[in-house]
Amino acid sequence: MPCSPGSLCASFNSVEHLCQQCGTTVEDGRPFCPQCRAPQIHVQVEAPDVAVGEDLRPVDEFASETSIEGAGEWPPGRSHEPGSTMDRGIAGRAALKAGVLGIFIGMIPLLGIVLTGALAVYFYRRESRLVLPARLGARLGAAAGIVTFGISALLLVIRIFVFHARQKFVDSLTLAAQQGAQMAGANAADPAYQAVLHFLFTPAGLAFLFLFGMFFTLALASVGGALASLLQRSGDTRG
Repeated sequence: MPCSPGSLCASFNSVEHLCQQCGTTVEDGRPFCPQCRAPQIHVQVEAPDVAVGEDLRPVDEFASETSIEGAGEWPPGRSHEPGSTMDRGIAGRAALKAGVLGIFIGMIPLLGIVLTGALAVYFYRRESRLVLPARLGARLGAAAGIVTFGISALLLVIRIFVFHARQKFVDSLTLAAQQGAQMAGANAADPAYQAVLHFLFTPAGLAFLFLFGMFFTLALASVGGALASLLQRSGDTRG
């Protein structure tokens, strides 16, 4: 019976045959040579012919093509635009450095806070080599504004309670309120104005000033961060 592909076949030649080892005549059906005891069973293994089709390519070839096709995508299968996400580590360092410098830059009225937010985006660009979109630039600028406001508030508390400069704080706040009333065209002697001034020195009034100052700082710093991102993106486009 012929051997099928991939099967193990054992065949005995008919009649008599010669021993392949010593040449002695061996009768059919004897498994060993009577002279040298050499086995007379011939084992024949035929390897099947495997056709490699188009759908059965080697694994290394398929892997190489996959790696080449997905080389520009991260994660694989999803397009990633540089700058579409923000590295938190780099962003934290950029916001911290800009926020600390914002203590001194903030001496420039209004513009100093805007520059603080823009400075955070500049620090991020210098370290990451990526340009943030405007929405992420605004978030980074706001983070720098939080740092600036937090340090400023801490220094103010230390100045009031440690160095006993509460009266100076009250005087400066009163002067600022009077200047605001003059700019608004209000009369500082007006009872309504005096009531508002008195409210500012209550715990609720101080909390209101704290929240107002914080949100005002965040808004201006966010504007600075968004403007810096837009300017960097437009500069890269022209370049």
